[in-house]
Amino acid sequence: MKHVVIHTDGGCKGNPGPGGYGAVLVSGKHRMEISAGYRLTTNNRMELRAAIAALELLSEPCEVDLHSDSKYIIDAFSKKWIAGWQQRGWQTAAKQPVKNRDLWLRLLAAIGSHKIHWHWVKGHAGHAENERCDVLANIAVKAPVLLDDVGFGES
Repeated sequence: MKHVVIHTDGGCKGNPGPGGYGAVLVSGKHRMEISAGYRLTTNNRMELRAAIAALELLSEPCEVDLHSDSKYIIDAFSKKWIAGWQQRGWQTAAKQPVKNRDLWLRLLAAIGSHKIHWHWVKGHAGHAENERCDVLANIAVKAPVLLDDVGFGES
């Protein structure tokens, strides 16, 4: 399996508000940066979209080290929240509907046959690749044309 290191970040100007994400993918000597901006969304949706967009670029099963400053994403897998949500029919332990279900389902599909190692990094703490993702996200949110976050407000 190829080894890929992915760094992601997402954010909003207001929450909800205009948002963007950035991701950096590195495999051997190859490097790719991606980003996109959205007209109205939330911080958590941008964090999820960053991971989804990066994983959806992988064309074959890979071993992935995915780094994110989002405890929302990292804890969902490391603390097995997502397995509990699925077992409860996409309800939280408090019997509330899981927010952003559309993107959680898309993330699970994007994971596919990849072997993912989830890593939390402290945001805005000088981690070079996390800082680069933050820059990409901030550039994306200022784009003259922003995308519609299909699914926002539905869950």
